[in-house]
Amino acid sequence: MNVQDRFVDVSGGELLVRSWTPARAEDRSPMVLFHDSLGSVKLWRDFPEALARRLERPVIAYDRLGFGQSSPREGLPSQRFIEEEAEIYFPALREALGFTKFLLFGHSVGGAMAIIIATRFAGDCELVITEASQAFVEEHTLDGIRAAKAQFQKPGQMDKLARYHGDKARWVLEAWTEVWLDPSFHHWNLEPFLPQVQCPVLALHGDHDEFGTLEFPRRIAEGVQGPSAQGILENCGHVPHREQQPKVLNTVAAFLTEHLAK
Repeated sequence: MNVQDRFVDVSGGELLVRSWTPARAEDRSPMVLFHDSLGSVKLWRDFPEALARRLERPVIAYDRLGFGQSSPREGLPSQRFIEEEAEIYFPALREALGFTKFLLFGHSVGGAMAIIIATRFAGDCELVITEASQAFVEEHTLDGIRAAKAQFQKPGQMDKLARYHGDKARWVLEAWTEVWLDPSFHHWNLEPFLPQVQCPVLALHGDHDEFGTLEFPRRIAEGVQGPSAQGILENCGHVPHREQQPKVLNTVAAFLTEHLAK
């Protein structure tokens, strides 16, 4: 397994990008990972390497601007931050790394980013996996964010976030809580984008997800135009790739085998 780090220049700074490439898999389309609202390359832990080995194809993950080891940001993200990942940052990363065809795997808000990227690059996006992704703003999501915000007020909690984001930890938290809890953001949803997705889509979701009900994967799977499926994981919360990694790997691999040629 060849693991490489590099920094990619984007508007506003640099992104840390890490790639995992199995032997003899260089010519296969990479799967690009999009992390959640508090995530980073490090917080994927061993999942990207396990995914690369299971799928026998390159896997790429990156810290979004303001997160992990990428450059800090000034001010909170705009309320179009999900669309902007598809419009500004992913295109710059793709050009710098030099790939054309690709697959996408997005966790939580990263899944929404993956859906929108699939609409902008319909001819090159071969497949999308959403995991614990939001499809709209529901009260269950907001309740979970309010509970997390209160939890981070307790002693030592911000230190845990700082392990992955350093002195950007406070910004990372507020970029999540303050944008999502702003009443003017509550109209956001994926409805305009889902009918434009033509590639196969698998919507993974835990039945005990703290931040979203099973209405999310249903909306995603039923809303896209390409082949789709829901993968509901029993007794699983918001991070299936950590809580039930073997099942996630097997489900993703089976979906790829069904819908992609070798």
